[in-house]
Amino acid sequence: MKVAVSVPDSIFEAAERLAKQRDLPRSQIFAEALSEYLSRHGSASVTAKLNEVYSNEESAVEPALAKAQAASVDHETW
Repeated sequence: MKVAVSVPDSIFEAAERLAKQRDLPRSQIFAEALSEYLSRHGSASVTAKLNEVYSNEESAVEPALAKAQAASVDHETW
């Protein structure tokens, strides 16, 4: 799919140089850059990272904190 975007001159020139160095079409450089950005910042990536953290770390609430939380709810009107 063709897309028109505006980028600063310095980024365009750097992409042009990289494309020539790698002997690739400039559009491939931009497509690879966007793909990498999406993989780093996409919601699935964030979820995967959180799942990784919580698979290795204890995520249970400490008993004293759980007791304090429960005690504070008793005074609430639901």
